[in-house]
Amino acid sequence: MIATPQLPPMTPQEYLEWEEKQPIKYEYINGEVFAMTGGTLPHNSIALNLASALKTHLRGKSCKVFMADAKLGVSEAGPYHYPDVMVTCDKRDQTARQAIYYPCLIVEVLSPSTEGYDRGKKFRHYRRIKTLKEYVLIDSETMSLECYRLNEQSQWEFAAYLLDESTTPETEIEIHLTSVDFRFLLHQLYEDVEFS
Repeated sequence: MIATPQLPPMTPQEYLEWEEKQPIKYEYINGEVFAMTGGTLPHNSIALNLASALKTHLRGKSCKVFMADAKLGVSEAGPYHYPDVMVTCDKRDQTARQAIYYPCLIVEVLSPSTEGYDRGKKFRHYRRIKTLKEYVLIDSETMSLECYRLNEQSQWEFAAYLLDESTTPETEIEIHLTSVDFRFLLHQLYEDVEFS
């Protein structure tokens, strides 16, 4: 994310109209717009692997899976972000054209330059979405996933999953995304990903 200081502050509606005409994507926070930078190939592969698996799992259900080009509005007043993957099962999003406002699952693939923001301010923004049940952070440099899940007391619980040098090759780590009742193995997210 790169600030675009030469632009005057915009209202949310001005941003939505302006951004439709731009050649690149911009996030919107408190009247300011921020150019979105591209991710690495491993980042893209991880997001695609998860989105594809979710799409297959949710086929025929009343849910939609979106990837990085789909805008998410925390509210109609903003902020607006571009999560790597998100799922909405809310009827109010079924005919959306510009942005999704009622996701149940949001996923960010972490990169060194955005990790702090994804864990901090962005998660604070996302927690304001009443329909959000799970927020997932996937590491693009190690086989690691973190899940924040809203419990019945409206508290965010944390679960971490990690395949590292202490893990045996036969170890299978299963993750269950309860918001969409989807189970998968951690290593499946990293298909076609080569670590340096």
